[in-house]
Amino acid sequence: MKAAQVDEYVEFAGARSGHLYRTACLLAGGDTHLAEDLVQETLGRMYVHWRRVSGADNPAAYAHTVLVRAFLSHRRRRSNDERPTGHVPEEAAATEGDPALRLALLQALGQLSARDRAVVVLRYWEDRSVEETATALRLSSGMVRTQSSRALARLRTILGSTLGDLART
Repeated sequence: MKAAQVDEYVEFAGARSGHLYRTACLLAGGDTHLAEDLVQETLGRMYVHWRRVSGADNPAAYAHTVLVRAFLSHRRRRSNDERPTGHVPEEAAATEGDPALRLALLQALGQLSARDRAVVVLRYWEDRSVEETATALRLSSGMVRTQSSRALARLRTILGSTLGDLART
């Protein structure tokens, strides 16, 4: 890779790594170590294919697709390796908004299956369209709609009246 391309990649990685990390934390259910590993894997894959990726319309969207696929691949490989955590990463507990609400939502996300969590994070955190989410997860648009609906219903069940109480305070 040419020096200019390396510089371009380093600039991209520096600018996007924080956002990738926050998304990875949500996907990993607050497991900061797994989130760091996912971001490293994503950035490594991006570096290997940077010549092709840098010419794409939206390298940031490509990076998020790689991140989600790395997460789903990790979940398939280590399906019995879940570790609960007692803390939330610093970036997720920003000063804006209600910290108790954020913690409740992160804990609820952690109880969803890996694919449901990926659908919810892409659709509602990343604010992607059904089609973009379907492409990233290699699903049909109908399956994304179905999984979104089921995942949100599961979140409502998990959160119960807790969410309403937290939102009112």
